[in-house]
Formats: sequence, C-alpha cells, structure tokens
Amino acid sequence: MSAGSPAGLAPLLVGERLDSLRGLLDAAGVDSLLVTSSTNIRYLTGFTGSAGSLWVDVDRAVLVTDGRYRDQAPDQTGAAGAVVDVVVVGGGDRSPIATLAGGCSSVGLEAGSITWAEQRRLAELLPSTPLATDGLVEGLRELKDEGEVDRIAAAAAIADRALAEVLPSIQDGAVEEEIAMALDHAVRSGGASDRAFETIVAAGPNSARPHARPGTRPMLDGDLVVCDFGAMVDGYRSDMTRSLRIGGTRTGRAADLLGAVLDAQLAGLAVVADGVPIAEVDTACRSSLEAAGLGDAFSHGTGHGVGLDIHEGPAVSSTSTGTLLAGQVVTVEPGAYLGGFGGVRWEDTVLVTADGHRRLTLSPKEL
Repeated sequence: MSAGSPAGLAPLLVGERLDSLRGLLDAAGVDSLLVTSSTNIRYLTGFTGSAGSLWVDVDRAVLVTDGRYRDQAPDQTGAAGAVVDVVVVGGGDRSPIATLAGGCSSVGLEAGSITWAEQRRLAELLPSTPLATDGLVEGLRELKDEGEVDRIAAAAAIADRALAEVLPSIQDGAVEEEIAMALDHAVRSGGASDRAFETIVAAGPNSARPHARPGTRPMLDGDLVVCDFGAMVDGYRSDMTRSLRIGGTRTGRAADLLGAVLDAQLAGLAVVADGVPIAEVDTACRSSLEAAGLGDAFSHGTGHGVGLDIHEGPAVSSTSTGTLLAGQVVTVEPGAYLGGFGGVRWEDTVLVTADGHRRLTLSPKEL
C-alpha cells in the first residue's frame, strides 16, 4: 500500500486507485482508458518516469515504457502496491497497446494530455475510433488521502521555515533575483526535493504583475514586495504568497492595500468548509475588495487545487461549479494590482475539513 513513504509520513494508498478509476469507465462510455498524463500515471501506479502509457480496463493495468525504466518501473509500481504489469519496448513501439485493445470496443484517451498528432497515430492502432475523456483521474486526485495531506503539509512547513530564514534579507537594496535564489536554496536545504514552481519575488512596480519574473532592480524604501513560492516533498507541492513593504509606516497607500487584500483573504478563508459552493469563496474575497474600491484591481481567480501539480482541481473562481469537499486541498489567494505602483497578494494552502478548514501554510501575515 505504501509508495516508499518518507520517514514520519503516512503511506500513499496507491493500490486502491486503479479500482476507483475502473468504477468510472462505464459512466464515461468507455471500457478501457489509455492514460498518457505522466502525473496521472504516477498517481495511479507510483511510477515517476518521464515516458510511458498506462492501459487500464476492468481486468488489467499495463504500463508500457522504454528500456530506460526497465528496472525502475517494476520497482516503483511494486513498492506502491499497484497491481500493474510492466511491458518494456524500444523505438516508440506501440504494438502492446494494439494487442491490449484487441478485445475492447471503446477505448478512451485523456483529452487534456494527448496531442492531436498522437491521437491520430493511436487511432491507426485501435480497433475503433478512440473516445475523448475529460478529468477521470483528475477528479479522483481532488480528494487527498492522509499520506497526500502529510506530504503537502511537510512541503508547506519547509516553505514556512525558508521564508523565516530569508525574510531579514528583504530590505532596501535587496535584489529580486537574489531573494528568489535564497528562497530556492532554503527550500532545498530545508529538505524539499525541489521548489514547487518558479519562485516569484516582485518589488515596486513589478509587484503589480501577478506572475512577474524576478529581475535585477534593487528594492527601494517604500516598495511593496510579493513573494510567491512553495516546496515539493515526494512529488506533492505547497503554495504560499506573502506580501510586505520595505520601510515606511503603517499608514498610506501601500499600507491600505496590504490591509485591504488581507481582509479579503480572511473573508475567503472564513467561507471554506465542506459543502460550501466553491464560487462563494471567490465571492467573499471579491466582495471585500469591491467594498474597498479595489474590485477592478483583482484580475485573477481566487484559488486552485494543489497536489502533484501546482494547479489542479478544483478551480476556485466566480465560474466554479460544485461544492467544496472534505479532503480537497485548495489555495485562497486574492490580490490587488495597481499598475505603476505595486501589488499585494496573500495566499495560503488549506485542507478542507468537515467543519471548516486547516491552514497548512502558517507563516505570519503581518502588515
């Protein structure tokens, strides 16, 4: 059942996931599914290689990969407790897929991860026209088990420690690129296998760009600074944003912006709980910013799921449908961005629980 759990973390229940997927095939109108997303293959089998396809039908799960993973594939799938046969091929050979599909009348492909060219190549191998499926595995991934939550929480704790280590260096004269590199180093030296995504450190006018890249401009007294980063533990990620002001006082335009966005984030967090319509979280944040006269300055959705990918379901936005469910891990991250002046974003990764939520990113949010 375990995927080789790091010390102190609950095992991942990988062995149960293939059966959960099989239970979705009929409703999707297929009797088999060819999984081509490497992230979905990892989730279902424990295999972390960069090349492979996973065939799943009611009776079989077969991982087709190449010679680079001859030893790794069976070792990882076996350690994860996934009942998977491994077939090693060379030179892009797809004949095992044609053989597996021989007795199937309807083969599903993952529309979100397969190219049009690959779909056409596979169509020549399959006995009938393949059918597009959408989000079958991704839907399963939305609900995290204890082992997954443990890994995301561990990644969040590493990021918290990294920020505490680097924070004293964020001052007049500091350079965005250097602070970003310091955060990345602190994340790695703190026990993460990697950063969760490309670290954002943006100061002054650059902070008005939600996905700014760190540059070489020195920070100046009075600058707003946005730090958005995370850590990865055993494939699972955390996501956190903290904003601050270089020097200055607790009054003025920058202080007002910091406070207004924090109020909006706290309003959104207060809504997060099992059974709450997802769009209500976005509404809570957006309404708070609109009341502060900053509605037009909030230019993105309120959050997203976090797990093996840094952005996964459920999306948290004004157009989101469905309700939050206990076991989902999502971000709440409203922001306000004033071109030519600066921007602010506050973000936490939280676990949805039956009676509310548990915040996994715990760095202070001080004005």
